[in-house]
Amino acid sequence: MTTQDHLKTNLLLAYPVMLSQLGQVMVGVADSLMVGKLGPVPLAAAALANAIFFFIMTFGLGVSFAITPMVAMADGAGDKKQCSNVLKHGMVVNMGLSVVLFAVIMITNRYLPHFGQEAGVVAQAGPYLTIIGFSIFPFLIFQSFRQFLEGLSLTRHPMVISIAMNVLNVILNYVFIYGKLGFPAMGLFGAGLATLIARTMMAIVIVIYVLFQKRFKKYRTELLDMKFERPVFREILHLGVPAGLQFTFEIGAFAFSAIMMGWISARAQAAHQIAINLASITYMAASGLAAAAAIRVGNQLGKGDLVTMRKAAMTLYFMVILFMSLCAIVLIIWRSYLPTIYISDPKVINIAAGLLIIAALFQLSDGAQVVGLGVLRGMKDVKIPMVITFISYWVVALPMGYLLAFKYHLGAAGLWYGLFSGLSIAAVLLFMRFKKRSKSMD
Repeated sequence: MTTQDHLKTNLLLAYPVMLSQLGQVMVGVADSLMVGKLGPVPLAAAALANAIFFFIMTFGLGVSFAITPMVAMADGAGDKKQCSNVLKHGMVVNMGLSVVLFAVIMITNRYLPHFGQEAGVVAQAGPYLTIIGFSIFPFLIFQSFRQFLEGLSLTRHPMVISIAMNVLNVILNYVFIYGKLGFPAMGLFGAGLATLIARTMMAIVIVIYVLFQKRFKKYRTELLDMKFERPVFREILHLGVPAGLQFTFEIGAFAFSAIMMGWISARAQAAHQIAINLASITYMAASGLAAAAAIRVGNQLGKGDLVTMRKAAMTLYFMVILFMSLCAIVLIIWRSYLPTIYISDPKVINIAAGLLIIAALFQLSDGAQVVGLGVLRGMKDVKIPMVITFISYWVVALPMGYLLAFKYHLGAAGLWYGLFSGLSIAAVLLFMRFKKRSKSMD
């Protein structure tokens, strides 16, 4: 394959995943946009609750990602029975995990008053966290089937479902938050209820699609067979747990930074929520390229084609650098306007505009590190990347951010400079790891 062929193949795989990922993150963006109209305190409460939810949920997301390279390798080897076998076992793992994660969310919710946040923020964050906590169950069901489809290089259908359910979420937000069509105005709690309904519908639709579409008939017999094998469970956990910890370490750093923002002020926390919402849009788009990386690398390894595998990985690095460079330019140019979409408070807008400059700086690092994780996940290399992410975010980023924010009095910007340092270190180390692993396979 030529470089142009790789670019085309990568793009055809990646753009539906990018749009699907954007559909997921736009649920949070829609909540923030519409809740922001209620004022800084509800927006800060959404920031706190979403930070906690995504910190906990991200572990389940990472575990579910183990399904994609396993299905991609089985598909590359022409083993359809193993493809459906992976989905079946992955569903069991994810459903058991969802129970554990929901319990963790509920326990954390009880301790919100001890997080050092303003009383008004805690009062609104608690009920909202409870309602979105229930969405962990349908979310992980959707993820199981979505990763199965992506492993088969069928990325468009999850995209369509995600976008459709995002539209539903926006409509329900309007109805529940502001009290339309005869419903009472529920404010932030209404946003959480809309999210729960949208994610439940998302899970139902994708399950129906896989179970009843003719094209999946060849996978259905094994999928409905209730026989389970320990080695498959073991491999999913072997790949999934370190991958889950990778995402937990990264997203957890951003989540904990949201809590530290609350130590500064509710306005700083609201500004952080706006900036992180906008940065998460570009990140989730880049993670679509990372998903394509896991699929391409896993599929080529299943075929035993190392040369094509390396070319596919390097073109994906090139694509993410180009894409994130464009995103950085947009964030810099529109830094003062974008926060006004969320809120009218001038102090919050000013803080958020400053954070978006830093967000623009770390776009390249953010894109490179997420594609690096995708490439290595496709190679079934997850343990060393897990260590890299822990060191980058929890040994470097958060301590540096704390020092800059509170000891050197840089405030909200200091926390984000710390995050920038962690993302940059992760990007360099993950690329070095890919080069080393790639050479060792010769």
